[in-house]
Parts: sequence; C-alpha cells; structure tokens
Amino acid sequence: FPVGRIHRLLRKGNYAERVGTGAPVYLAAVMEYLAAEKNRIIPRNLQLAIRNDEELNKLLSGGTIAQGGVLPNIQAVLLPKKTEKKA
Repeated sequence: FPVGRIHRLLRKGNYAERVGTGAPVYLAAVMEYLAAEKNRIIPRNLQLAIRNDEELNKLLSGGTIAQGGVLPNIQAVLLPKKTEKKA
C-alpha cells in the first residue's frame, strides 16, 4: 500500500488537524496485514479482523465500521452440553 497516498488522504480528509509522519506508515502496515490473504476487502472482513485482534480492537474501539455487521457471540449456557464417551 502506498504510504504517500495514504498520508495525502489522511491530510486531505477531516480526520485530525495534524497527521504525524508515522501514522501513514502504521496505517499502511495495518492495511497490508489485513489484506495478506484477501484480494478484495469488504467492510465485513475489516470488522472481523479488527475485532478479533486485541491491539487493533483497542486502537479502533471507539469507531464504527459501516456495513461491518456484528461479531458472532453465543452465550455459553445456550451451547449444547458435552457428553462424556464411555470406553
């Protein structure tokens, strides 16, 4: 991912008054990490990747990803009971 283009887009967008020199490098690395196995990234892929990664989730916890959906979460009491096999 092109760091220069990401830096320009961060400056041009209304994300912050100032953009540090390390921000686009870090963002490019994150995008490369997320795109390692996928050719086309949809918002659902971003949502699942970010929420399942501890550090990215902490960094982006206050943000909302449009069309990202929700994480699947099944309460433990609703899961079927495991039975022991007698040998």
